[in-house]
Amino acid sequence: MRRIALDIETTGLDPALGHRIVEIGCVELENNYPTGNFYQQYINPNRKMPEEAFKIHGLTDDFLSDKPSFLLIADEFLDFIKDSEL
Repeated sequence: MRRIALDIETTGLDPALGHRIVEIGCVELENNYPTGNFYQQYINPNRKMPEEAFKIHGLTDDFLSDKPSFLLIADEFLDFIKDSEL
């Protein structure tokens, strides 16, 4: 059984306040064992990083400024996790 262990970092926890994903990390598991296949991507949230979020993950506006937006990586990410249990 293919499973994906997923971790995300964000600008905050409330999308209604405009919070966005800034990093996605995934590890593929087959029968609960890592296969060595993974997906990792930094994402430009197109907004300022709140100090509270920076204190958690350390990702800065400067670092993320040249990274792709979520829209540009969405298909690649969905392709990686398709047909998998998260």
